[in-house]
Order: sequence, then structure tokens, then C-alpha cells
Amino acid sequence: MSTVLITGANRGLGLEFVRQYAAEGWQVIAACRQPSQAIELNKLAQSYPGIQLETLDVAEFEQIDALAKKLADQPIDVLINNAGIYGDERGHGFGQLDYQVWTKTLTVNTQAPVKMAEAFLPQIKQGKNKLIVTVSSLMGSIADNGSGGSLLYRSSKSAVNSVMKSLAIDLKDQAIGTLILHPGWVRTDMGGPNGLIDVEESVTGMRQVIAGFLLAQTGTFVKYDGAVAPW
Repeated sequence: MSTVLITGANRGLGLEFVRQYAAEGWQVIAACRQPSQAIELNKLAQSYPGIQLETLDVAEFEQIDALAKKLADQPIDVLINNAGIYGDERGHGFGQLDYQVWTKTLTVNTQAPVKMAEAFLPQIKQGKNKLIVTVSSLMGSIADNGSGGSLLYRSSKSAVNSVMKSLAIDLKDQAIGTLILHPGWVRTDMGGPNGLIDVEESVTGMRQVIAGFLLAQTGTFVKYDGAVAPW
């Protein structure tokens, strides 16, 4: 049985990743800050015995280390770094930036995925797929930025794209790949009600990209529909 570890599993894209992988018979380690309060996630766990709920705030790195220690003997085929925050708020753009919030955004969106990869590298080495997936955003693309704004979110996603590209090079000789995904503009709490696609379409597409991944593609930035995203 294949195993996937998903962060931010309590809602939106993370919850849908859990649902789809569990329905396909995967062992799913679903991690979020307060699993006891995640009503929909608990409903899924009751329906699929292969779902394992774990408490994890990715901004607290000691929690990442503790979970990695707990799961030391568990091979992980695919790690999905899904947890993320937007950070930017109306009235706090350039000139009124909240640098503490910016630091928190960088911690969650940029540093935490790297910390997850670092902490769970032994388990990933034991897995069959040996794949680190990071849900990024086209807003992290420098080439695609034609509207400006959203300094906190854009910078955090540009940075995570960069570090995952570096990890792709650093880990390739161990047959471990990285994949950076743009989920599309999705109707979620973060994406808002005007998103162009729903979570099911986004996750279905991203899962197809993950399933078709080859090590030669490591470090690529790919949209949910399989198209290469601009850097």
C-alpha cells in the first residue's frame, strides 16, 4: 500500500487530497493543527480506515521533528506540502507592511516545506515514489507578475519555488524528486468564491501530474492541468 503525507489536511485542497487518495486505497497521513476540530476530515477518517490523523502546526518546527520521530519507521511515498497562508491584508500593502506577518508567511509557506523535506527525508528514501510535492502558486512566478501587490504571498511562493528547485538538484542523486504545483485559481477559503475551478478539479489534475512524475522532471513548476508554469 502506498503512503502519502499531507499537511494542511483539514480543509480546501488538503482535505480533497485526503479524500481522493483515501478513495484510491492509499494510506493517508493527514496532518493539521487541530484535527479534533476538523469535522469534515474526521468524517472522512470514519469512512476510510486508511486515514491517520496527526496534529501538526508546520510553523512550529519542533512539532515537525516530533512527528518525524513518531513516524520514523513509516515509509512515505509522496510528501505533499499543502499547508499555507496568504498573509496579505487590505490596508497593509507597501507603506504599511506588517513585517511580523510577513515573517510568519515566509515561515509557513517557504521554510516549513523545506523543514518537512529535511525531517522526513529518511522516510521518503524508504518510499517507492520518493517524491516531495509542494503546492505553490502562479503568484510566485516573477515572469507572470503583471499586477503587483500581494508582496507577502508572492515573495513566499517565489522563495519556495527557488528552494525546491535547489532541492531537486541536491537530491537527484538519491533518486528523490521535487515537484512544484500551481493548483489553479480554486474556490477555497483562500482563493475566494470567484475562483475558476473547484477543489475536485484542481486536485484531480494535480494527482494526475503526481502520478505521471518522472525523475527527469524534478524541480519543474507545473500547473494542475500538466502545463509548465512560467518562472
